[in-house]
Amino acid sequence: MKLLVINGPNINLLGVREKEIYGAQTYESLLDYIRQVCDQAGVEADFFQSNHEGAIVDAIQAAYGNYQGIVINPAAYTHTSVAILDALKAVSIPAVEVHLSDIYQREPFRHVSYAGMACVKSFYGLGFEGYRQAVLFLKEREEARP
Repeated sequence: MKLLVINGPNINLLGVREKEIYGAQTYESLLDYIRQVCDQAGVEADFFQSNHEGAIVDAIQAAYGNYQGIVINPAAYTHTSVAILDALKAVSIPAVEVHLSDIYQREPFRHVSYAGMACVKSFYGLGFEGYRQAVLFLKEREEARP
């Protein structure tokens, strides 16, 4: 199984930004963690991070026919991007939404997830563990297909 892991704006600043919310671990440590999870699960993964909405849409569209699943943390675009929602719907690749923080315990505007409307599952508030759960969920889902 091959997954595309997409991270949105400011995720590249993990370890620098709002440590009380996102923790002290860096973006590189997140990628290392996901690589280890994928290696243990026998899953291949490619990674994409951008602070630009259109680039994320382009990555989702380019995933069509190349990946069996998408793990996506759209970050701030979660709450604003109909374009990302539409791209996820257009490619029909099973996607799982991940958020490091619990978006439902934060400001009310963060309680709406447009991207989540196109995802088969969401994990939030679990830190890096949410990515592990997303990878394993997609792997089990793929293996359960007839």
